[in-house]
Amino acid sequence: MAPKIPLQMIRFALEQRLTPLRKSDEFAHPFRGWIKSIREAIGMTPAQLATRMGVSRPRIVQLEKDEMNDSVTLRTLRHAAEALDCTLIYALIPNKPLEQMVLDRAAKVAEEQLARTNHTMRLENQAVSTARQKQARERLIEDLVRQGDRHLWDAL
Repeated sequence: MAPKIPLQMIRFALEQRLTPLRKSDEFAHPFRGWIKSIREAIGMTPAQLATRMGVSRPRIVQLEKDEMNDSVTLRTLRHAAEALDCTLIYALIPNKPLEQMVLDRAAKVAEEQLARTNHTMRLENQAVSTARQKQARERLIEDLVRQGDRHLWDAL
C-alpha cells in the first residue's frame, strides 16, 4: 500500500501547476468565442467546419452561439477543437492560492466553533480574555489545517 501523501504537499504540487495559469485575463475567450474566431482567422467557413465535424451547417451556427452562452459541452468543444486542428485546454483556476483557501476556510470554521463556545461560557459567567480567545482560534486553525479535516467544507 502506498504511503498517504499529506494534503499540504498535494496542494503545493497542484499550486505549482496552477501558477502559470493564474493570469486568467490571458485566457479570456475572444468576443466572438474561440470557435468562430479561430475558424474565421484561418479562413474556414461554417460549412467547411460542419463537414470536418460531421454535422450540419446550422449546427455550427448553433455551436458558436452555445459557446458564447456558456452552454456548450466539453465533448462538443473537444470535437470542434480537433476539427480546427486545435487542442482544448480545460482548467479550473482558483481565485487565490489553494493553501490560502484552506486557511481562510479553517479560520471561518474556527470562528464559528469558538463563537458558540464563547457564548455558552459567557452565559455561565466563565468568559475568557480576548488574548486567550485569539490563542484558541489560532490553535484550532492549525489543528483543522494539519488534520486535513474533510468536515472543513461542510456548510456552516
